[in-house]
Amino acid sequence: MDLPLVDVPGGRVEYEDVPGDPARAPLLLLHEGLGSVRLWRRFHHRLAAATGRRAVAFSRLGHGGSDLPQGKRTPRYMHDEATDVVPAVRAALGLDRVVLVGHSDGGSIALLHAGTAEVEALVVLAPHVFVEEAGLRGIEQARREYLEGDLRSRMARHHRDPDVTFWNWNDGWLDDAFRDWDIRPELAAVTCPVLGVQGTADPYGTVVHVEAVRDRAAGPVTLQVLGCGHAPHLERAAEVDAAVAQFLQGAPVEQRRRPGA
Repeated sequence: MDLPLVDVPGGRVEYEDVPGDPARAPLLLLHEGLGSVRLWRRFHHRLAAATGRRAVAFSRLGHGGSDLPQGKRTPRYMHDEATDVVPAVRAALGLDRVVLVGHSDGGSIALLHAGTAEVEALVVLAPHVFVEEAGLRGIEQARREYLEGDLRSRMARHHRDPDVTFWNWNDGWLDDAFRDWDIRPELAAVTCPVLGVQGTADPYGTVVHVEAVRDRAAGPVTLQVLGCGHAPHLERAAEVDAAVAQFLQGAPVEQRRRPGA
């Protein structure tokens, strides 16, 4: 089924809007580098049920059923998403008060947006705050899986143009010009409460990213480290749902889990 579209700088993006209590700040979900609305696997529905809040998820340009981007991404593409696209989505959908929930690249975009706009809280799942060599090895492996394995055919089920989706992400991260990308100095502008979730077996990044958020953000930061890979919201779904609900209620979240727990 086609999803509704909303205009943003550069085209139109599809979105899904799950209703919730209008008295509570809604959730806006920002997906990872190869993600889309449908590839959240109904995480936004689960969060709406767990928190009682409205939850909106959209597919960034070049993802899912959204329009294709008008040109090649620059090393500042996540900054551009944070300063241009996210505000347009918020304005179009009436998200004046908002809690951002971002995964991977989406977590980075959420952090950047929160540093320049009013946000009530952040949940970042496996975010990136600098280019880590270990993460580049994971991105190189994804390239091999796309060229030699079944990753392209799997992506074709969820994206209008899987080649655009994949190469925009993969070429962007592996571009030599991207090596100096580092948003750690910008984290001091994040003043809202943050929940950072990281898996210990994540091929795209280590715990140093959420630790940098904890050490550099100006607001209170809670960390939850789980024994899982790059998608804690799918691999440890019940724990992540509970942690987000507790965090948004102002309740303590368990700080760390054993890697195999």
